[in-house]
Amino acid sequence: MPPGEETPETLLELLRDQHSPWALPPECSPQDRLLREVAALAPELLHGSRVFQVLKSLRLLDKGVEEVDEGLLQFQQLEELVLSANNISRVTSAHLPRTLKVLELCCNAVDDLQDLCAQPPPELQHLGLGYNRLCGPSQEKHLTVDFWPNLVSLDLSFNSLTDLLELVSQLSTLQNLRILVFQGNPLALIPTYRGFLVDSLPKLSILDDIYIWPEEREQFHGLARQPELIRSEARVVVSIGEMKGLPNPGAFQQLEVGSEGPVITYSYCVTYEFAEGEELEDRGSPEETKIQQNPTVAELDVDSSAQDTGETKSHQEPAATEEPKAHSAKVFATPGQPWADTIDCSYRKEHIAKDLLGLKSYLEAGTIVSVVEEKVLSWPLDDDPEENTAPNKKEGQELKKNGAKNKQKNKQQQREFRSDPPIRSTLGTTRVTLETLLATKDLVATVCDFGILIPEKPPQPPVVEEKEVKKGKDKNKNAKAKKGKKGKNKDTAEVEEGQELQLVPLTVRFQMQLLRWPLAPSTQSSQENVPMAVGKTQ
Repeated sequence: MPPGEETPETLLELLRDQHSPWALPPECSPQDRLLREVAALAPELLHGSRVFQVLKSLRLLDKGVEEVDEGLLQFQQLEELVLSANNISRVTSAHLPRTLKVLELCCNAVDDLQDLCAQPPPELQHLGLGYNRLCGPSQEKHLTVDFWPNLVSLDLSFNSLTDLLELVSQLSTLQNLRILVFQGNPLALIPTYRGFLVDSLPKLSILDDIYIWPEEREQFHGLARQPELIRSEARVVVSIGEMKGLPNPGAFQQLEVGSEGPVITYSYCVTYEFAEGEELEDRGSPEETKIQQNPTVAELDVDSSAQDTGETKSHQEPAATEEPKAHSAKVFATPGQPWADTIDCSYRKEHIAKDLLGLKSYLEAGTIVSVVEEKVLSWPLDDDPEENTAPNKKEGQELKKNGAKNKQKNKQQQREFRSDPPIRSTLGTTRVTLETLLATKDLVATVCDFGILIPEKPPQPPVVEEKEVKKGKDKNKNAKAKKGKKGKNKDTAEVEEGQELQLVPLTVRFQMQLLRWPLAPSTQSSQENVPMAVGKTQ
């Protein structure tokens, strides 16, 4: 049809009628609808460079953008610019339209704000810099009213900011700031973090996507005047509860030379990793102090535990190559306990982390939890273990004679034993994710499942020739006995099959809690209902 055949009103009706073939789908953006209506009312604006004067919103998500150049200035009416999930490391404010009100740079590689704050858009109301590489202390000076006089919403989540006091002193100049997102930064791990921000920024309405209610302001009133309480440290409590599903080692234990063999004892513990940079002062319970004094259940260093488990050794290698402290960890263990169907570890330890950056990297990576079996062989002091293992038959006969004498002595007095170094083996290893502690969650509670353990049966003792002859004589007797007990053997087989069906996986209850100052009840009940910050894109 030639131009002008239909009136603009008719074209608009075709665009807006839901039954029209030109109707836009419900999920289309306001910008799409605007461009279609402009094409109907003033099609000349969409030819050539005039289209730049029409666009008010530009969204380029995950398009591999690496630089914002001066070509963006052609959008003379642009109010919203979203460049999330790209590869941008620097943003020059001179290349941003002065009409911008929303700038979203989430999930990029921005590590410095100097170029962005040289001549920022004066009308900007939302600045989104979440999931970037900002780290202090030089970045705080760029977050003042001198650069952002009309800023209402600021998203700095999941960066590497650590100086809470300096950051709050700069943000307090932003009189229009109402929405602030800081979760995921190392400074957000400080116990007094939220209370200090709530009391220091009285005009703030939403912090970390949680409404600030009057009860919460009253609860933290006066905290801003006590900066001595803002210590650059985090407090984390690790608790380990019941351990179930361990196979009974006594059911498979056999002595090689009768009762003259070594006494074998088993103990079990749970190990976990925690970030280095922890305060050395011991603030644990008396039971924890006792644990550290016991060499079998003491706090395990990475160097010592790496000899026992391949999983722990892999985490030792970065320390040997002088990697940053944020990627290293130490291994801790619960007290060793003997076998039982259910072992209640009742372990609780409070860690005080001074290196907040290292703690953040540790929480992002998660922790390794393992179950370790410790086997100790104890020999009588009057016996030599080398002689006990000699293959000579004469020596074996002498050992039997000595064993008979030793039994008589045991009735009169208790014998003393010498223990070999413990033999440790890892029964199961798993990784526990801890990323939710970087947000507003305070607790990670899980049951670590290591699967069903099937222990290897020890080798059968060698058959002596004399016994074989005797078996030949008693073959008929055994055959008759088997016929008589045929029904009983069936029942035994059924019991064994039932036992196999009752096997349970090896599980451990693990819990990690980040200690924060408690919130008011009204604040806690509203956490799940609060909407995300304006303009926040992830």
